[in-house]
Amino acid sequence: MTQHPVTTDRPADAPAAAARRADWWRDAVIYQVYPRSFADSDGDGMGDLPGIRARLPHLRDLGVDAVWLSPFYASPQADAGYDVADYRAVDPMFGTLDDADHLIADAHDLGLRIIVDLVPNHSSDRHEWFQQALREGPGSPLRERYHFRPGKGEDGELPPNDWESVFGGPAWTRTANPDGTPGEWYLHLFAPEQPDFHWDHPEVRAEFESILRFWLERGVDGFRIDVAHGLVKAPGLPDLGDHDPLKLLGTGATPCFDQDGVHEIYRAWRKILDSYPGQRIGVAEAWTPTARRTAHYVRPDELHQAFNFQYLASSWQAGPLRRVIDESLDAMRPVNAPTTWVLSNHDVTRHATRFANPPGLGTQIRTPGDRELGLRRARAATLLMLALPGSAYLYQGEELGLPDVTDLADEVRQDPSYFRADGQDGYRDGCRVPIPWSGTEAPYGFGPEGGPSWLPQPAEWARLSVEAQTGDPASTLELYRAALALRRAHPALGADDNLTWLPAPEGVLAFDRTAPGGQRLRCTVNLTGAPVTVPAPGDLAIASDAVTRSAGHAVLPADTAAWWTTTG
Repeated sequence: MTQHPVTTDRPADAPAAAARRADWWRDAVIYQVYPRSFADSDGDGMGDLPGIRARLPHLRDLGVDAVWLSPFYASPQADAGYDVADYRAVDPMFGTLDDADHLIADAHDLGLRIIVDLVPNHSSDRHEWFQQALREGPGSPLRERYHFRPGKGEDGELPPNDWESVFGGPAWTRTANPDGTPGEWYLHLFAPEQPDFHWDHPEVRAEFESILRFWLERGVDGFRIDVAHGLVKAPGLPDLGDHDPLKLLGTGATPCFDQDGVHEIYRAWRKILDSYPGQRIGVAEAWTPTARRTAHYVRPDELHQAFNFQYLASSWQAGPLRRVIDESLDAMRPVNAPTTWVLSNHDVTRHATRFANPPGLGTQIRTPGDRELGLRRARAATLLMLALPGSAYLYQGEELGLPDVTDLADEVRQDPSYFRADGQDGYRDGCRVPIPWSGTEAPYGFGPEGGPSWLPQPAEWARLSVEAQTGDPASTLELYRAALALRRAHPALGADDNLTWLPAPEGVLAFDRTAPGGQRLRCTVNLTGAPVTVPAPGDLAIASDAVTRSAGHAVLPADTAAWWTTTG
């Protein structure tokens, strides 16, 4: 595949300039780092904070504005760090607090902002609060910080309600009393090692406000809030009324998700964020039934952004994609919040593999599909996403065109939901395989030569490494670098909600973005399996595949996107 080079060079100091921009978050490109899979500095096979710190120049050169770090807190790692035992400590597998401080400082020196994951819905069962509650037994006020309940049945042998875990099985686990007899049950919407906090308790709210301040004082620029829709449960914890496993993205409200009481919490957090200089932000991971429900999380006195999972879940089809784009933009306008766009993250199959398979299979897919087709669509999807108004999220390795690893052996899998029946599909390990940096043999620069990696890397990843793709104008890495440079340089791109749809052939999306000064960028995307002829309105700025032109028209190959620039 080839691409037309970007027409405007990115200034050498552009990252630093970006870090000083007002309302930077409205059009930021934010790159997710999954710490255990990014870079390993000490050769133990697990990525760490010093490894991330050493690779920050790659992210600066890529052209992103901020880095979101998945959890690196002290944790037993029952769910890859989303089971936090101490929110103010770094897990030794990732480094130390000093390492975190140095990483934040280096990122700022490079013009990059740092967003850290916050996990407020649940803690680890090793958290001192939960351990104290177990030790003190029923009736202890410490149990009010979590959801402890007596069981149903003659001897309390049945769970308190019919809720089920997102990871499969009951959402309740029974405890043993201090004397060894069967005791109360506790709620965990995810793994049993992740007991849910009771957010009606004032000590829980005070504790997390203190945690926010702890990290804000260390210089972080914001928080990605895990399960932001799940903190508050319906009063009385009523039954769901059915026994299908809970899914993060439902079709309607449930007693355990998207309760209106969460918004009071985020209004309090917004005041804390606004009290610090530099525009610190909150980002909601809120799986809601509709984009309009998502907009409730980003009202002017709440959080700044919310992930757009409706867009992530869209198939590679022109009609559904345009519908989701319109609904997303329409939902955010009344609350004056930026729309966000995301194609991949650590919980879903990489989009290069999703798009390699037929539509309708969901966001966790077990088959590799047609990899050439998947990569071609993934490249086009990236240009479409980066041309849309608002903020975009990238997941580590997508700039290399990495597919999901769909053939991991059962014995190497570590996703907790893989080992529980009836929950999520449990194939998230495939998108978490450590990324390749250099060399021709594993671990491909992820760690020291010949060292291990916590999940095995495919042999074919040697040709997908950063080293292998750098300088190759046909590579996916150089496509990302060029597109991000043009996105930053072109005045029509960014936060302004200035999208105008244009007539286009069946299966093609075309829209203009126009700057106040008249500069225009047109994005044209062929989502069909055959070449199409479209107007060529100006200079070809960039394309995901080779485009031919003649007499004011251009031929877009199948599954190809192009950007055109004009003035006036």
